[in-house]
Amino acid sequence: MIGTDLHICKGETPHARNNVTIGHEFSGYVEAIHAETTTTAKIGDLVAIDPNVPCNKCTFCRTLKYHLCLNLWCIGVTCDGGMAKYVAVPASAIYVTAGISPEVASLAEPLSCVVHAVDTGSVKSGDRVLVIGAGPIGLMVTALCASGGAHVTVAELNATRRTAATEFGASVVTERVDIGGDPIQGYGFDVVFECVGLAATMSEALEYARAGGTIVWVGVATPTALVSVSPFTVYRRELTIKSTYTNPFGMERAVRILCDNKVNWANLISHTFALTEFAAAWAVFVKNSGLKVCIKP
Repeated sequence: MIGTDLHICKGETPHARNNVTIGHEFSGYVEAIHAETTTTAKIGDLVAIDPNVPCNKCTFCRTLKYHLCLNLWCIGVTCDGGMAKYVAVPASAIYVTAGISPEVASLAEPLSCVVHAVDTGSVKSGDRVLVIGAGPIGLMVTALCASGGAHVTVAELNATRRTAATEFGASVVTERVDIGGDPIQGYGFDVVFECVGLAATMSEALEYARAGGTIVWVGVATPTALVSVSPFTVYRRELTIKSTYTNPFGMERAVRILCDNKVNWANLISHTFALTEFAAAWAVFVKNSGLKVCIKP
């Protein structure tokens, strides 16, 4: 489960439909294949699922921005998802995995969103990167940036998550960020990733970017949240503010990263429950005391 599931259940995801089984981050074993379906997958294969199913007809799909599809279906958001023993998905949504567990395979969708986020930040080797928030998404951002040669600082209030940030490649872990001087003079970070989803931290992210820097808002805020930004600050420091939405062209790369096993991705999963224990799993999830809560049918 991820924060989006909580947003959906709170009515904070406008495009979500009522009475839909949630679960858009999931994997599973192929149980049956429709006779008219063409696929390289075989019965018994462990597959990761891309929940985003575009129409391939609208203006966004035709201009290679299918994640902005006007008629996008999202498994677990607009139609029944993976929080069940069985779920039907189109063949285009499956990615066959190898050498990883179902639990790790279920991380492909969030990791694909992070692949898109890191691409959006245009992180280069040697860049000084700040990641605000060491939840599962922040830790994934940390791992990808660090493995690419960036010097990563992670800001996180939770002590357990700060420890996890070090395990995922952070060079510096802190509760509070101090850039040490004027960003116009070169102090601060080349790229700042906000991975919390709060207006306060989204605004603070601008304070930590050096002149010429890039801020990427990865966290999902509520629809009514507003951020105060100084246009002069953006102008004078020539800042670039970007956002990310879902996972365009990220799933295959995410599955490859997981299957390479260069990072112990299983450490992102702090709790595992059976589907029959959903109430207990949800209670742990809403407390936000761990990392990923995994539910197995």
